[in-house]
Amino acid sequence: MPETRVEVMRTASGGLTRQREKTAEKVRPDVAPSSPPPRSDVGTIVLHWTLTISILVSLATGLRLSADAEGSWFAKALDPILPQGEIWTPHFIAAFLVVGCIAAYTVYMRLGQLQRRVSLRKTVVFTLPTAPKLRWGAVNVLLYWVLFAAVLVLTVTGILLYLGWGGGVVTVHYSAALVVLGYIGVHIFSHTMMGGIRQLLRLVRPQPLRIRRGAMAKPFAAAAAVGAAVMAGFYMGDSLTHPVLTIGTTSTPPQIDGDLSDGVWSEASVATVHTMQGSNLGGTGESTVEIRAVRDAANVYFAFRWNDPTRSLKRLPLIKREDGWHLLNNAADTADETAYYEDKFAVTFSRSNTYGSGGSTHMGPKPLGDKPGALNKRGLHYTTDGSYMDMWQWKASRGGMLGMLDDMWFGPPLEPKEAQVNGTARYSAGYDGDAGKKFYVYNYGNEPPGGYRGPVKVERLPKDWRATTAKLGALDLSVEVSDDPNGQWWMFEDESVPYDPAVDAAIPVGTVIPGVLIQGTYEGSRADVKGAAHWSDGYWTLETVRPLVTGDDVKDLPIESGIYLWVAVFDHNQTRHTRHVRPVEIQLR
Repeated sequence: MPETRVEVMRTASGGLTRQREKTAEKVRPDVAPSSPPPRSDVGTIVLHWTLTISILVSLATGLRLSADAEGSWFAKALDPILPQGEIWTPHFIAAFLVVGCIAAYTVYMRLGQLQRRVSLRKTVVFTLPTAPKLRWGAVNVLLYWVLFAAVLVLTVTGILLYLGWGGGVVTVHYSAALVVLGYIGVHIFSHTMMGGIRQLLRLVRPQPLRIRRGAMAKPFAAAAAVGAAVMAGFYMGDSLTHPVLTIGTTSTPPQIDGDLSDGVWSEASVATVHTMQGSNLGGTGESTVEIRAVRDAANVYFAFRWNDPTRSLKRLPLIKREDGWHLLNNAADTADETAYYEDKFAVTFSRSNTYGSGGSTHMGPKPLGDKPGALNKRGLHYTTDGSYMDMWQWKASRGGMLGMLDDMWFGPPLEPKEAQVNGTARYSAGYDGDAGKKFYVYNYGNEPPGGYRGPVKVERLPKDWRATTAKLGALDLSVEVSDDPNGQWWMFEDESVPYDPAVDAAIPVGTVIPGVLIQGTYEGSRADVKGAAHWSDGYWTLETVRPLVTGDDVKDLPIESGIYLWVAVFDHNQTRHTRHVRPVEIQLR
């Protein structure tokens, strides 16, 4: 015999009895039946709200990261309401909690025999002339499975991103996040349609779980233990598999020339880090970095090798036009240049392995409420615990090809100057150079946001413009073409003279000169790190040397076991470097 309507209703709604059906038929259709407000069991309420809060935190912090990406539009539109500051830590903690809650709820439903709540058999009502409430209940079941699938995708892609994958994984992760964001609104709507506000309020009205025969007596306790175990397992797995760089000793230190042919490098251990979500790099925004290091009694020697399809040295060059000198750029006024810029490489050391590069990365247009934001509105580097991180930055045209790295630091935010408060000069918060002196300056006057659109003030002109342009080598102003391997995209002081209209008049329109001036020498602690770099066949190789202990133990971290490092690749861009989440731990052997 075919199922009766009552039997179908029992299957679809989870157990409507014949007696309730008969009683319902006796109720007058013009009088609403009275019934107690719906409630939910305590375990469901706790897991639901823990999961809800975790998802909201994960989405908000993830969208903040997405808003930072080039070309972002949806997340960027939400910029005013997204959280700011060190959002990496809450993002990952929330992600751990989401995974733990999903695992716990799966176990909870199984042990409490609650699988009918999400049974796809309920969708049979779509083929029957049933009450709207039952149809909306079936809609909610489908939505649950959409959520389960989206969270599964987020979990898998999140783990891959954490381990250093990029490319299409970023797109899939972001798309799944948008699905979850859309789910929240549809889920609230469908529950409202299912039973109004009373249906929504059931998740704040607890009641004990009715233990069915054969079910575990305390399923929530067991489920919570499983969720905690899953999160602990992720944490332990991460701790046991993080990358390590072992630094051994050598009696024959390498020659610092940008060449890895020294025998010591073939014997050194290698830590490989895949960095991602940067700018350029052939459109991928990714670069894999190989790290080697050895030491002797006084110094530590590092070798870095990373892929970069172009050799880029032309940092904000100047070109003469009919109305004067112009700066070649696309966003120099907001410190977000991604075209006419030099290649750079940064390595940062910290005693902390916390998220966000040791807790130093703070996202958003104004993460320090009482201080200015960055001109590019992307965020600032600083620490909040009073600690300092040591950063070495190789800048190809600002001394990098002349044997110097800029010894810098991240630390507590500095007090802003008047121009920085007014937004006419760049505020770098807790990012600055060590005590001493650098030898590079810029060949143009500083202009605030909205500047560099017309003629600029030139500081110095070449003594012999023909000799200067000859030193540039084969000139190609395309930023996607490698610069001449023998090109010099800076002017020394003895090659130039202060700006003089008479000298300028002799220089023809169309002439290109460097935007960087090299004057004097590096001095003080800022000159602690020396290096040499060479580009060939799509790879940069950088060798560096620095004393193991410099004498400044606050801003120059001693190279010792237990400190951590991060690396970042800049392919002809100012601030949009690649990044990786997991630091490399240093161990001295």
